[in-house]
Amino acid sequence: MAATSKKALRHEPTIENRRARHDYFIEDTLEVGLKLTGTEIKSIRLGQASIAEGYVRATESPVALTLHGAHIAEYPPAGAARQHDPVRVRTLLAHSREILKLADRTRQKGTTLVPLKIYFLRGRAKLLIGIAKGKQQHDKRQDLIKKEAKREMDRAMSRGKR
Repeated sequence: MAATSKKALRHEPTIENRRARHDYFIEDTLEVGLKLTGTEIKSIRLGQASIAEGYVRATESPVALTLHGAHIAEYPPAGAARQHDPVRVRTLLAHSREILKLADRTRQKGTTLVPLKIYFLRGRAKLLIGIAKGKQQHDKRQDLIKKEAKREMDRAMSRGKR
């Protein structure tokens, strides 16, 4: 029997904002780093985070990219003295030319930056952000109709294979 490493056994969670794809048309995505404290990383590794209420801001002066409204739960084993603020503003790490492009694109009416997913890449926390335009109610209904039609076709295909 082959020996498995500790890294192969470790399962690091992916925190997704599924609501974002329902509420917005995602035009483009960008992977950025997260500047976090130790207790925040440990809490994310336990899957104790929510980015559904979060949004991203890109500013030109100073050139900065920040995550607002995301909730990362406190890490209980750390004790009260070393805890972080669960909904603090977090700095995102990206090249300044990318931040300037994002700031330029968000100046258009109806365009915003939304967090889509937090995941780990080579042991580091990454955030996938999307340039998004808001959907109207009728767009959401059309998406639900398409999803239901696809589900019905898949059911019919699976019944035919039996």
